[in-house]
Amino acid sequence: MSYSEFKLNGVIKSFGLTLNEVSGLFANIPEEDCSDLLTTILKENIDLAVSINSEKARSEMIISPIMLEVRRKLNNEISLFSGVDFTVDVERGLNGFCDFILSLSKEQLFVSAPVITLVETKNENLKSGLGQCIAEMVAAQLFNQQQGNEIKTVYGVITIGTIWQFLQLEDNVISIDLSEYYIKDIRKILGILINAIKQDKNI
Repeated sequence: MSYSEFKLNGVIKSFGLTLNEVSGLFANIPEEDCSDLLTTILKENIDLAVSINSEKARSEMIISPIMLEVRRKLNNEISLFSGVDFTVDVERGLNGFCDFILSLSKEQLFVSAPVITLVETKNENLKSGLGQCIAEMVAAQLFNQQQGNEIKTVYGVITIGTIWQFLQLEDNVISIDLSEYYIKDIRKILGILINAIKQDKNI
């Protein structure tokens, strides 16, 4: 079993999680300005990525530039990984590749604790990625514990590039924000990503 095989019901039962569905969980997070660079990239890329309509195109043309913008705005004080193996516990199915990982560590040659955000790219409805994303978040929580570098909250994101949905894991409570954020609200998307990281890192 791997991350991609988990469905929502299964991951909740497998790891003894309590599900908390909340509308507007991140609604009060302040927005962040979008740089001219990212504005230009998104203006050029969004329609093209949507036309190609593949997970790879959305990941490369929309999501990657946003992740790089987050890293720049945090003064490159965090590490960013894309498409890396994140095997934590094979017996429990916590293994496989993650689309994007953000860690509070500066180490860029390998994934180091504490992992704070997992981003899962989809090319279909967001709900289909909930189980996989939550499994990756549980793995990050366990990974941080194993490395002796725990943080209070691990965040998760499911996105098709043009629509974003956010989750958070604290202890065994997984909270899913039922509100969806659209790419036209890029300042809000950046705000949620950046402020989540700033809560645990003095940047």
